[in-house]
Amino acid sequence: MPRKAATSRTAVEEPGAADTAEAMPGQSQEAGKKSARKGTGSLDDLARTALKAFLIARDAAFNVRDLLTHSSRMAFLAIKECEQELDIIERYIDERLPAAITRVNEARARQLLTSLKCTTNLERIGDLMMSVAMRTQSRAAKMAASDVRQLVEMSTILREMLDLVYRGFVDLDLECARKVLQMDKDIDRVCHALFQKHLTEHASDNNPSSFDVILMAQALERAGDHTTNLAEDLYSLIEGRSLRHAPKKRAAT
Repeated sequence: MPRKAATSRTAVEEPGAADTAEAMPGQSQEAGKKSARKGTGSLDDLARTALKAFLIARDAAFNVRDLLTHSSRMAFLAIKECEQELDIIERYIDERLPAAITRVNEARARQLLTSLKCTTNLERIGDLMMSVAMRTQSRAAKMAASDVRQLVEMSTILREMLDLVYRGFVDLDLECARKVLQMDKDIDRVCHALFQKHLTEHASDNNPSSFDVILMAQALERAGDHTTNLAEDLYSLIEGRSLRHAPKKRAAT
């Protein structure tokens, strides 16, 4: 069955212009006003909101699998809701981080910056899941069972990666980051197999289905890349150094 996003849409809708304080995603409007009096945009508020974004992106990946398998209209609507919520959360954190970061020390500032980077990657994942959903929903003909199976495999791996990196941030567990970095190779492997099949075996068929499958596989593969970015951010938060700028080993000459 389609799974609703971890944060309901009504909980993260932005209030109207007449409101004097904006509720944090997941807060009531009254709670938002109380937070404003205490200093909206605190580290705890922003960190909690970023963690909700992990759950929403994870649910989007879950519903992509359900949409591919059952062509469920409810799954499509759930993915759309997830994408909208992730947009709102990214904007919420982006707007509040500058003020919050001036009130904390270096270590806590690093946490705030990590929250912003994470929500940016999660918002991109939401967009990519929506692109898969739109392409699936607009298709007139059914995809080949083997293509569906491989796309479902990619979305399942992606969901597991998002679940792992979420738990890694909750527990500050570096092992979760390592597992995610390894699992990205599995997504790449399935994506490569789909590309090989549709760019070589069916190259002469002029089949529009091949184009759709390639673009969906590419979107899922890119979502995996964004999830590895999250794992690298977790590594940076715990270890205090980035994996992205580590010196690369020279190939043997």
